[in-house]
This record gives sequence, structure tokens and C-alpha cells, in this order.
Amino acid sequence: MILKGSQRGGAKALGDHLLKTTENEHVEVHEVRGFMASDLLGALREAEATAKGTRCKQFMFSVSLNPPEQESVQVEVFEKALADIEERNGLTGQPRVIVFHEKEGRRHCHAVWSRIDAETMTARPLPFFKNKLREVSKQLYLENGWQMPRGLMDSKERDPRNFTLDEWQQAKRAGRHAGDLKTLIQECWAVSDSRAAFAKALEERGLYLAKGDRRAHVALTFEGETISIPRALGKKSKEVAARLGAADDLPSVDQTRQRVAAEILPRLKGHMDEARARASAELKPLNEQRLSMQAAHAAERAKLDAGQKARQEQETRERAARLRKGLAGLWDKLRGEYAKRRKHNEMEALWSLQRDREQRHALLQAQLRERQTLQVQIREARNNHAQRLRELHRDTANFREAARGEPPKAPTPQERLDSLRAKAAPQFTPEVQENQKPRAPLSAKDRLERLRQEPKDKDRERPPEPDLDR
Repeated sequence: MILKGSQRGGAKALGDHLLKTTENEHVEVHEVRGFMASDLLGALREAEATAKGTRCKQFMFSVSLNPPEQESVQVEVFEKALADIEERNGLTGQPRVIVFHEKEGRRHCHAVWSRIDAETMTARPLPFFKNKLREVSKQLYLENGWQMPRGLMDSKERDPRNFTLDEWQQAKRAGRHAGDLKTLIQECWAVSDSRAAFAKALEERGLYLAKGDRRAHVALTFEGETISIPRALGKKSKEVAARLGAADDLPSVDQTRQRVAAEILPRLKGHMDEARARASAELKPLNEQRLSMQAAHAAERAKLDAGQKARQEQETRERAARLRKGLAGLWDKLRGEYAKRRKHNEMEALWSLQRDREQRHALLQAQLRERQTLQVQIREARNNHAQRLRELHRDTANFREAARGEPPKAPTPQERLDSLRAKAAPQFTPEVQENQKPRAPLSAKDRLERLRQEPKDKDRERPPEPDLDR
């Protein structure tokens, strides 16, 4: 389970994000603990009001818990993970809220603690909380038998396609996936050995090489978003500059945007609008099916929750009826029957709670599997659309080069490898090449005649002796 945490303020912004249903298909407020308010937004506002009595600006600690996509994770696993996080970071007993989100067939959890101690009116310190979250994450993978990501075992082997929240939001504005953008830049870096080849590879994928505000190399998307090339590659700026040269002579971001708007957009806009319309038509029935599935799943959950609530009330009444009142109840206490029945009721209530949780978990897992099957089709349609856009960018880049009379595109890695092999091969003169040609086998008579003509060993020319006095 991947854990990501941050200290932050802004109660209303965080509350709106946690309750957002435009991006999340299902939002479930699992727990509101330690607050006077019973709703999520009211609880976060209450934490903000408490922080007004201190100088703390980042009065909340927010953590997201993302389990492996294909694993069936019980609610108890999330609750145990949250208890470990509280204990390691000194937040035990602090007010908190827990929210579950479901998006694209994946279920994850958000937890928010108030850092303000109401008794001392000070903020709980969170030293090295990232390292502590990493330890809890490893422990969860080991305890549940999940396959641990290599990047979690060793940070040097972290997946280079991973992205931050800022990178995800930036890619979202451009209508792309942050992991795909980083993959495209890494592909361009792998197949190029110079600035010209790298810029050409970027342009074929709808990205444009430019100079950033800090004189660093950046890639500008067709939509106008800038991406740091060293950050996308996971390399230092010096390593990038060693291959691409200094970025001072590159066009700025504004100049590149003007060039895209003047030269590329008029030629490409019509084709891209057509590709987007085609993709929208392909995704329309899938989106309609997704919305219909979302409504059906919500109705099933509401029906299950109502049924479980009614059954819970009925079972509570039955358990209460077992405890007699008045003189009969006093007699049961004297005989010890009251304690036995009360213990039995507590065990039965615990069993009923576990039964209801397992029943709800089974329903959620069945719905998630159904949603994941649909998501495979949606992802395939999106990939096809992205592939068509890349082909449009590549064709446009090649057409612009042909129109300007520029040299052909950079050779592929296989072509460069063949060229290096040709340079490394020995260069034979025509005489040597003639001698290297295969000849017909000699007859026995010819071989005997050649042996007679060859000088004896003592008459053969010997190499000069080395001069040992030098």
C-alpha cells in the first residue's frame, strides 16, 4: 500500500476535494472522530477554527492510502494502517476524518488529522514523517503478502514514470496522462544522441524543445504546458546539458508558443479536431455505460445499507429483550445470568458487525471487478486516440522538414548501430579483397608442384632480430 502524506492548510479546499464527485465515481465518508461537527466539511472547518488560536498555518496532516489495484483489501486493513500511522507520528487520539474514493475501478482512502492539541494549543510536530510512512508501507506489503514495488525496496529503482501531484495536474490541463508524458520524453532521450535528434523526436510526439525561465531545458506541449526535461528523465541538469548543450541559444517558452500558434496550429488543428471528435464518438457509448453502471452500483449499495440498518435495529431490539428488568432482572444479576446474557449479546453484536462488513466488502469487490472490465475498454480507446495524435504530430513534423528542405530525420538506433559496425570493420585494399575471395580447390598435382617451388625452412626470410642495445 503506497502512502503519501503532507502537511497543509485550507480546510474548505481540502473538504471540497475529498467530497468531489466529478472525478470520483463513489465517495464514502467512513469516519468523523473527535469533532463536534458530524459532517466532513464542518469537521475540517472546526480544525481550522481551533488553529486560529495558534500560529500554525499547516494545521492538518493529510495521508492517502493506495493499495495494489488488483488486491481485495478489507476495511480493517485500512484501519490498522491508520492506527500505525498515528502511533509512529504521535497523532494518537487526535481528531480525524476518513474518506474512501473509487475511481476507474480503483478504491483508495484519504485520512486527515488535526495537528492542533486542544489542551496545550500547540501543533503536534511531524519530524521525518515521509520516512515513517515508508516504513509503514513496507510493513503493510509484508504483512498482507503483496508484491512490493522495487522502488519501495530501493529508491534507486523507482519507476521513472511516477509523477507528482503537480505533474498530474499539469498533464490533466493538457488532456494527457502524466506518466505518458514522462514516457514520451524518456523515449526521445533513448533514441537520440544530439540536440537536433532529440528536438526532432520530441516534435514527432507533439512536444517542443525550449529554454525555461531558469535557463533549463524544457519541453513544451502542443497545448502550451511546460515540462522540465531533467525532472522527466530523472537526471541532473548537467547531464542533460552535456548531451543537448547549453539552453541559452534555444527559443524561449513564449517564442515557442508563438511558433506553434503561427506555423503548426493552423495545419494541425483541423486534423486534431477530427481525431478528437472521432475519439469522443468512440468513448460516448463507454461513458454512457460507465454512468449507468455508477448509478446502478450506487443503488445497490443504498439498498444494502438500508437492509443492514433495518436488520441491525431488529437484532438490537432482540438482544435488549433478553435482559429482563425489574425483580426478574435483579434475580438474574444475583444468579449471574445477567452477566452471561450481556456477554453473549456483546459477542453477537460483534459478529453481526463483522458479518455486515464482509457482506458489504463482497458487494464492493464484485462491483469493482465489473468496473475494471469496463475500464480496460476505456483505456484501450484512449490509447488508440493518443496513438492517432502522435501520428499526426509525426506527419506534421516530417512535412515541415520536407517543405523547408531540411535533411532527413535522425537515424534510428538500429541504423546508428549498423553504421558503427561498418566503421569498426577492417578496411581491405582491392588486392587484399582479391586474395580473400574463395578459390577452387587445387588438384593433387598442383599441390605437389607448389611444394617443390616453395623454399626450404632455412632459406625462408626471417624477421629481423631486435636491437637489444637501444
